[in-house]
Amino acid sequence: MNAAISRRLALASLALAGAQPLAVQAQQPSYTFSPVNQYGINLTAGYWNPIIAYVSERSGVKLNLKIGRTSADTTSYVLAKEVEFIFSNHLFSPERDGLGWKVFGRRQMPPLYSQMVVPADSPITDLSQLNGKEVAFAGPEAFLIYKVNYANLLARNIDVKVVFAGNQDAAFAQLFSGRVAASGGQSQLVDGYARRENKKFRVLWSSEAFNDLALMASAKVPEKDLKAVATAFFEMSKDPRGREILHQTSKEVGLPIDAYFIPASGADYAPYRRFFQTAPSSLH
Repeated sequence: MNAAISRRLALASLALAGAQPLAVQAQQPSYTFSPVNQYGINLTAGYWNPIIAYVSERSGVKLNLKIGRTSADTTSYVLAKEVEFIFSNHLFSPERDGLGWKVFGRRQMPPLYSQMVVPADSPITDLSQLNGKEVAFAGPEAFLIYKVNYANLLARNIDVKVVFAGNQDAAFAQLFSGRVAASGGQSQLVDGYARRENKKFRVLWSSEAFNDLALMASAKVPEKDLKAVATAFFEMSKDPRGREILHQTSKEVGLPIDAYFIPASGADYAPYRRFFQTAPSSLH
């Protein structure tokens, strides 16, 4: 992580947190926001903390970041009803669709693809060569990194030894250290890691396109608070200070463009739901 950028983001977060009088802060509604661990914990926090500090200040609704050690841990908070706002694609199975979570936004980013990747200089050039080998994945909850990838391997009768690394960066670390033969990946994170770490991948397989992860709210969030938070997310790219935060955070995690937030609905996630219509029940 670039130290200079991290310092600027930390200062921006502190400035936003201190921008309101204490009396106003005390009256703010307060909720917990849990984004899935797309990166290591420090990088995930470095990306989201400045964003939710800005959204809190602009909306008058305090958001507190809560992330677990792994993406599965973070999703467990969601399922235990310990959080009210999330950034995730882990809730579109039939079993979870009825939990009352509402999609209200997403990042305006190119489509995502599930990918199976190896280092560019790997002798492996075909999926069939992975049979019997160890393959790293972020974790059992990772939709594109694990579930879509593993369903494809099962459909091709390719038997791999699954290694759960905790997050995408950790899976790639095992891949480039030679501990595993391949890694499940998500295209945005594959490209970002290659850019940040100066690594080159060979893509063995890519899935159909999926939208970026969803901003979602629990059914227990009052409509006025949801509207205030959503508006702050959507207006962020129109404000000079908001744009600068988006620019710095996007740069830090290796996104190719400044990722900003736009309205979305459950209809934007039909491909996710379609996957579960044919996926093995073990992947729900």
